[in-house]
Amino acid sequence: MISIAIPKGSLEAQTLQLFKQADLEIKVTSREYNPRIDDPRIEKVKILRPQEIPEYVEKGYFDMGITGKDWIVERGADVVEIADLSYSKTAEKNGKVRIVLAVQADSDIRAVTDIKPNSRISTEYPNLTRAFFDELGIPVQIFFSYGATEAKDMMDAIVELTETGETLRKNNWRIIHTILESSTKLIANKDSWREPGKRREMEEIRTLLSGVIEARGRVLLSMNVAEDKLRAVVSALPAMKKPTIAQLYDSDSMERRYYAVETVVSKKDVNILIPRLKALGAEDIIEIDITKIVK
Repeated sequence: MISIAIPKGSLEAQTLQLFKQADLEIKVTSREYNPRIDDPRIEKVKILRPQEIPEYVEKGYFDMGITGKDWIVERGADVVEIADLSYSKTAEKNGKVRIVLAVQADSDIRAVTDIKPNSRISTEYPNLTRAFFDELGIPVQIFFSYGATEAKDMMDAIVELTETGETLRKNNWRIIHTILESSTKLIANKDSWREPGKRREMEEIRTLLSGVIEARGRVLLSMNVAEDKLRAVVSALPAMKKPTIAQLYDSDSMERRYYAVETVVSKKDVNILIPRLKALGAEDIIEIDITKIVK
């Protein structure tokens, strides 16, 4: 059996939803200290700050964990990254965030090389920030930020996490450089990953979680198509590989031979695609939500 650490805070709601959609619902108590998953593979679950999870997984307090690439780098954790879960607090499929260097909007600084020696930098990522400026050969003063880094307008610059940059702009900061691109990672302890039994269980959990991520934003389209319309309809269909086509039972006895056609498509394209398919001759079109796609 394995133990899992999941992130508290901005990623918490989306992580709980992800596990629920993967049929691994995390049952949380009122104080959140001892959640559980009713699954024979999972012995223990803890909800912890994402900053802590890489180190705890590295040291073997947990077999698996979910955290950001930014915190793996910041903590210098020696763990196995077994999946990119590609989601963020807003559940976007891309799930990418950035660690950026920003200066005040009215500053004359335009590039990293314009940062003056001994400039004051506020950040929640002191190790990452120090390594970045050390590589550039620019000595700076780093002030650890306990949150709301964008409010530290007494600083010469800040290093902060952002999805869109909108909060930084609203607080009069201008991004001049991206230090690191980050996303949500499923990580494993190295010793646990080498143990065959635990590795098999972790791979099975990974399959379920990744299947949910893969299915997000996609639907299954099912339709019936007459033989003389089949080529035109199929040519208009996007598909993960090729659409599934099967002749309808006993359709040889009908005036026209019919085929059932199924394919997986992007949800955002459906409102354009369905009318087009109908115009090309597709009939009985059904749109079906998908909960998992396991490749």
